[in-house]
Amino acid sequence: MFDLGWTELLIIGVVALIVVGPKDLPMLFRNVGRFVGKARGMAREFSRAMEDAAEESGVSDIKKSFKTATNPMGAAMDSVKQATRDLTDSIDPTKFDADSETGKLAAERAESAKKIQAATARAAAERKAKEAAEAMAKAEEAEAALTPAADTAAAPSASDSETKA
Repeated sequence: MFDLGWTELLIIGVVALIVVGPKDLPMLFRNVGRFVGKARGMAREFSRAMEDAAEESGVSDIKKSFKTATNPMGAAMDSVKQATRDLTDSIDPTKFDADSETGKLAAERAESAKKIQAATARAAAERKAKEAAEAMAKAEEAEAALTPAADTAAAPSASDSETKA
């Protein structure tokens, strides 16, 4: 604000200590703090009043015009995004009159969408169950293949007992 450095503040503090005295210095700083606080509050209030006046006078519209003039592609994309949002908000089937043709079609489409979602979920569950059954069958085959090999390894053969004797 005033662009004061530490050395300038130190000189001001020393001069205030000499002029005011150590006894009244805390009261002076308290009063200066109150004054600065009131000044900031007034500045904040003034800024809000100016912003409100700008809003009422249509400065935001002028700002949009300048933005459009400086960046027409970005402004066009913003309007396309807003139009898309408005369109998707208006497609909500609950917003249509149920007795109108549009309402009937919207309800029919919503029902069809639910049926499709249910059929898709059922097909996915059946596919997962089939894959699980196939995996279980392969695991049982692998276990069955290991069992005879384990039995032959555990029981000594007749030729092994003859060589030891």
